[in-house]
Amino acid sequence: METTAQPVLSTRKIVITGVLAAIAILLGYTRLGFIPVPNLSGNATIMHVPAIIGGVLEGSLVGSLIGGIFGLFSFLQATTPVFKNPIVAIVPRLLIGIFAYFAYVGLKRINEYAALAIAGIVGSLTNTIFVLGLAGIFGLIPWPAMIPVIPQAIAEAIIAAIITVAVVAAWKRVDSGAGGGAKKV
Repeated sequence: METTAQPVLSTRKIVITGVLAAIAILLGYTRLGFIPVPNLSGNATIMHVPAIIGGVLEGSLVGSLIGGIFGLFSFLQATTPVFKNPIVAIVPRLLIGIFAYFAYVGLKRINEYAALAIAGIVGSLTNTIFVLGLAGIFGLIPWPAMIPVIPQAIAEAIIAAIITVAVVAAWKRVDSGAGGGAKKV
């Protein structure tokens, strides 16, 4: 019996990656995804949300690809010295969709909506914790100076959870109604 290897990126994954990448590019190019705030981060962000949604909908590779776009924008449009370091600007963003995916997969059997919300929170906190952690390790930000970023991190995580639940639940309803075979949320 011969088995056929599945492509790493199916047509569906490529299309969803393209749609979410376009959203990430729009958010980055127009700077709508970067909200200026008066703290050491310089910006609050919603740029991580397409990476979270990509990870939840199509897996860790798709989420990582979209997160890479976020990282590139952070690096290329750096407004603070922290993000002029490519490791700080890009690596954490590659992890957003991966961590969100595993949080979602681990919890979706218990409760789909809770799994989506937690995936949003985990993806958002992955961004914050790894960016700040690497900035601290490289000596770009003193550890005590990171404390004022905590309220921003909480707000970003809540926003990510809300948007992730709304978008993925709607996407799955539309997809299952269009014969996409996705399970209704």
